[in-house]
This record gives sequence, C-alpha cells and structure tokens, in this order.
Amino acid sequence: MPKHSKRYNELKKLIDSEKTYTLDEAVELVKKVATAKFDETIEVHIKTNIDYRKSEQNIRSTISLPNGTGKTVRVLVFAKGDKAEEAKNAGADYVGAEELADKIASEGFFDFDVAIATPDMMKVIGKLGKVLGPRGLMPNPKSGTVTEDVASAVSEFKKGKVEVRTDKTGNLHFPVGKASFDQEKLIENIKTAYEQILTLRPAGVKGIFIKKTVLTSTMGPGIKLDLNTLK
Repeated sequence: MPKHSKRYNELKKLIDSEKTYTLDEAVELVKKVATAKFDETIEVHIKTNIDYRKSEQNIRSTISLPNGTGKTVRVLVFAKGDKAEEAKNAGADYVGAEELADKIASEGFFDFDVAIATPDMMKVIGKLGKVLGPRGLMPNPKSGTVTEDVASAVSEFKKGKVEVRTDKTGNLHFPVGKASFDQEKLIENIKTAYEQILTLRPAGVKGIFIKKTVLTSTMGPGIKLDLNTLK
C-alpha cells in the first residue's frame, strides 16, 4: 500500500469514502482539499465497463472543454509549405518537418503537449512511434491530430480540446480545469466532458458503460460522484 503524507491523510478525513457526492458538492469539496502550494489540476477518473482486451472497444478520441483546462498548451506541428505557415499563424509553438523529427529522435526533445501532423508527414515521423507513443504524443487520426486542417486543430487544442484514451485497464483519466477556476466553470466543464464521453461508448460494450466516476485534484484524495447529477 502506498504511504501518504500527513497533509493527505488530514484532507482525506474531510471526505466520506462511502458516499457518492452530487456534482455541486464534489466540486466544492475538491476545491477545498486542493491546498498544495501550486494551482492544482482538477481531474476526472472514469471506471468503464469496456473489455480492454478487445482493441475495438478501446477509446481514443477528443473532448472539448468550454472553459479550457487552465493550462498553456504547447503545440508542435509537423508540416511543410503552406500548411506550416497556417500552423504558425494559428499559434503553434513549434513547426517543422524532418529537422523537427530528427531533434526529437536524437536530442530527446519533448517540450510540447500535443503533436499534430498533416497526413503526408506520417511517413517522416513513423520512426518516432516508439518514443512518442508511450508519452501519448504520437499524432493519430482518431484524436484529430492527423489532419489537413492544421490551423483549426492548433486553435482547438489551444482553447481546451483534450485527448482522452483508455489506459491498460480500460479506464479514462483527463483534466477538467484548475482549482482556481470558479465553481460554475468547473461544473460546466465536467458536465460537458461527461456528455461527450457518453457518445464515445464502443458498440460492443454490454450493460452499463460507466461504472464509477471520481473527481480529484493533483495532490488530493478522490471524491466519488453521483452519476445522476452529471446528466
């Protein structure tokens, strides 16, 4: 069992582990326990009923948060010519082609949060799969990061588009804002995210899709959500 700090254990006493909280209660409480010296990220963790052993049931997509994540998103774009210019004009932090791929491969350059590529660049960055894949940074059509419309993609990720993908046990984890956000903004982000997650239900899932949803801050304990208050 992992050992927790005295601070964490004191915060845990504020939460009833047997209770499922309404969304309003949970957001108020998660802000209260986010007492670290930095602006903690508020995260949603969803336990799904998918069979993670079946590749067709695994989820990889994106959701959009109306109030953003509160984080400055660094976007890298693999593109050439006009598409490279479009990416720069849209606010991409890094834009390039072979030279950018070489920098990642040889120098271990990973100072970005999202990587976007035009389809023609996939043959150039294919060799990066082993280093970008484990970090969740490899461009993929399912997440909208392989596209001809690089300007829109850059803009959307900068504004609060978030990639979601099932982990090795079939569960989902994603940010929904910062502890400094107004309660109303966090609630709106969580509800909007939940509605979008429901639309990603794989066709082969039997019975219920979402078993449990927990709200946490970066350094805080989990708070179980009453799913009925998310609808």
